[in-house]
Amino acid sequence: MSDDGALKGAILMLALGEEEAAEVMKYLGPREVQKLGATMSTLRSIPSEQLATVLDDFRNETEKNTSIGLDSDEYIRTVLTKALGEDKASSLINRILGTRDASGIESLKWMDAQSVADLVRNEHPQIIATILVHLERYHACEVLGFFTERLRNDVVLRIATLDGVQPTALRELNEVLTKLLTGNESLKKKAIGGVRAAAEILNFMSGDLESGVMDNLKNYDADMAQKIMDEMFVFDNIIDIDDRGIQTLLREVQSESLIIALKGTGQELRDKFFKNMSQRAAEMMREDLESKGPVRLSEVEAQQKEILQVVRRLADEGQIVLGAKGEDAFV
Repeated sequence: MSDDGALKGAILMLALGEEEAAEVMKYLGPREVQKLGATMSTLRSIPSEQLATVLDDFRNETEKNTSIGLDSDEYIRTVLTKALGEDKASSLINRILGTRDASGIESLKWMDAQSVADLVRNEHPQIIATILVHLERYHACEVLGFFTERLRNDVVLRIATLDGVQPTALRELNEVLTKLLTGNESLKKKAIGGVRAAAEILNFMSGDLESGVMDNLKNYDADMAQKIMDEMFVFDNIIDIDDRGIQTLLREVQSESLIIALKGTGQELRDKFFKNMSQRAAEMMREDLESKGPVRLSEVEAQQKEILQVVRRLADEGQIVLGAKGEDAFV
């Protein structure tokens, strides 16, 4: 969710009313709710012109409620609690409004990356690795970004070599992990971690950090490092997605984001996108790419990472298929 998208979404939530906004938020993930809630908390007044523009963007019409957000703190508490329940909402509310506290592995998923990093950085790297594999991959990657290089390398190495954890051992972490495995103590192992988990996390890591981690993995075990690289899905791999999948992806990605992402690719991948657009849309995007001035590499990488998140979500939902590795395709 871009900053502009978060602002528009926050205005719309405030315009909808508590019940409707709560219903919408039930379908959002932790990252989206966090960004949307944080943006909502900053709004104190909204010009009628801005509200009208937002509602028009969402194809809604309104003539009322142009003076909203004047006292949004209580509104946010109510909406998030109704949408997420008391336990999940309390951690997010505490972070946005500074009011309450929460615990549990589920709460970690709703905390910002720096807060999680601060909470676990002094734990043993094996414990940190066990915790991170329970988080969303992009979230785990963000947490790793707040560690020292030495700790980050150690933790990723342990994630890559982690193939299971005894439920009894998880009890020693904290109440978080105990709650996570309640009712599963009869299992021999809970399958977590491994090469694929490490690859999925590294997919979200910036180029410099990723290179440092991979160099460390190669020094430790070159074969394992190669397996991780084989599992990683990078932006150029989108070319292996079939046309139907590309069309699905195009419906989920904003044109401006795609233009910036394509600045760092070859003509073959660009043509893959163009042929799955209408002729007019393809021509407009070609013109935009040609007229777009130089773009910082960091911005290109950031947009590519955002699009890859969409790709993985669509793959998880079964809407597209990634790669061509048969049963072992990276999804």
